[in-house]
Amino acid sequence: MTTELKQSYEFGPFRLDPENRILLRDGQPVSLTPKVFDTLVLLVERSGRLVLKDELMTAIWPDSFVEESNLTQTVFMIRKALGETGSDQPYITTVPGRGYRFAADVKQVLGNGDAAAGTSTAALPSDAHSVVKKSVPRRWPVLVGVAIVLIAALGTYFEWFRSRTLPQPGGRVMLAVLPFENLTGDAGQDYFSDGLTEEMIAQLGRIDPEHLGVIARTSVMHYKHSSEQLEQIARELGVQYVLEGSVRRDSDKVRITAQLIQMKDQTHLWARQYDRELSHLLALQGEIAQEIAQEIPVILGKNHTPIGTAPQPALAANAYEAYDLYLKGQYFWNKRTMEGFQRAIDYFQQAIVKDPSYARAYAGLADSYVLISGYSGVPQAEFMPKARAAALRALELDDNLPEAHAALALIVQNYDWDWQTAGKEFRRAIELNPNYATAHHWYAEHLAFLGRFDEALREGERAIQLDPLSLIIASDQGVILYYSRQYDRAIEQFRAVLDMDPGFSRAGMMTQAYVEKGLFKDALAFIESRRRLADDGPWTWATLAYVYGRAGQPVQAHRALVKLEELNRHQQLDPGPFLGAYLGMGDKELAFAWLEKAYLQHSNVLAALKVEPCYDFLRGDPRFLDLMRRVGLAQ
Repeated sequence: MTTELKQSYEFGPFRLDPENRILLRDGQPVSLTPKVFDTLVLLVERSGRLVLKDELMTAIWPDSFVEESNLTQTVFMIRKALGETGSDQPYITTVPGRGYRFAADVKQVLGNGDAAAGTSTAALPSDAHSVVKKSVPRRWPVLVGVAIVLIAALGTYFEWFRSRTLPQPGGRVMLAVLPFENLTGDAGQDYFSDGLTEEMIAQLGRIDPEHLGVIARTSVMHYKHSSEQLEQIARELGVQYVLEGSVRRDSDKVRITAQLIQMKDQTHLWARQYDRELSHLLALQGEIAQEIAQEIPVILGKNHTPIGTAPQPALAANAYEAYDLYLKGQYFWNKRTMEGFQRAIDYFQQAIVKDPSYARAYAGLADSYVLISGYSGVPQAEFMPKARAAALRALELDDNLPEAHAALALIVQNYDWDWQTAGKEFRRAIELNPNYATAHHWYAEHLAFLGRFDEALREGERAIQLDPLSLIIASDQGVILYYSRQYDRAIEQFRAVLDMDPGFSRAGMMTQAYVEKGLFKDALAFIESRRRLADDGPWTWATLAYVYGRAGQPVQAHRALVKLEELNRHQQLDPGPFLGAYLGMGDKELAFAWLEKAYLQHSNVLAALKVEPCYDFLRGDPRFLDLMRRVGLAQ
């Protein structure tokens, strides 16, 4: 084992020394953060083998509930350090949906610098990652919660990414509430510190939305237990102010500290310490958040009365367990995959069993049901009644819950084509929480469906500004650019997302942008790159039929259509995939037949009827105009 620790590895111009934690390129050190270094060591040690995502996360972040995006971003930083680009990646191969493989030839080098002749890291024993575990100090174990690991050294990337996606503040102050540090010594109390962080974000987001924007929870939680400097975090998130704090519990008392920092000169504008009795902890969260919310407008020079800063209702006595299950549901929901939605539904249902009065869990359940159809290709009728029931139950429990209003808006938009009610519900969600990034995101898509592209892009920019690390929000901004026929900008936006996560499903819409530019070879190559070692679902075959059809290759298009029909024999599919296939193949009559089926089954593919470029060759037909009228998009 001692010999193993003294081994180094060489690949290309690089030498990796795990014992001394050094990466050299042509003899010069390359700067890496600890997690990035440890991940590189594990991949190099298993050179030539597929390392699964779960395997990597377990080894690098032991005993922690880690979001997959942390791993994606860590691998991205390895690529940057090794000089890889989107088109030239000789070292790390991504296997979509599964993991990563270190593809370069690797030599083991003994401590004296001599290469071990004929030694390949692929032959290492299965426990070779023990070197990594020895070099990584075990963090304070986190038993429950959500994303708890820092995003490693993303400054360079985010400067590039934000310059293409984020609006300038334009006089609107941006603030980030960093995860409150749990100083109790009990990882089980992360429930309280995380809950306090979320309550702060919700309360502060209502203060003065015209002048104060608050970064969404999904982005700030990436910095939990982070060692990054505040200046770096502020730059990555695009904020001028940071609120940070800590929680300490002793016996029957709790101490909470909070301080507001102005980032331009690192000055502490305001600080407060709260010493309270331990009883009624959850109610205390809202109370403290309210006090801070009332003071911050003065600190920021805005003498406005805080909006809606009354504490939210306390959760039930078993709220810790329900809240934990809710957060895990949100984590899987954000994956935007079939498996992710299924696991999210399971967690939200468990949360409801723990606390039947937990409105947020019902809203999360509604969100899951409303999106799962579009990703699975299964008819909406199977899920939408469940989505509607969950959303209405959430509103019955709490009519002021923005998540429930946004979920209901999406249901009546995608299933009922009730555009007026959808717009009203989206605006209500934003009114209740002007800094709710998902409401801005979905409302941007709503505006795009109506052809109001300038408004849609502005709304999407607001969502990105509030949640700069969200891949789905960034992807859908690309979709809006595609709908508005700005194909080059759409492709650039999708590429930015794919640089972060090559397998992110929604960014697959880049295929359609390629097609509209006549870049059929690029479109097909892109599809094939995403199919490697991944299961082919109905949308994969539909997209292949569409691209081959548009490219004038009817034989290949028909083969893809046959595969789609085989899937339909096993489980009835939504009309959307078949509609897409026939649109690409230019079969006008069959396209109209499937459009009618889509109408009868309330398929959400009709939501984009007014703006989707693939429908353009049908727009002069009276049948298309009649369908536009029936789904409320004729004007």
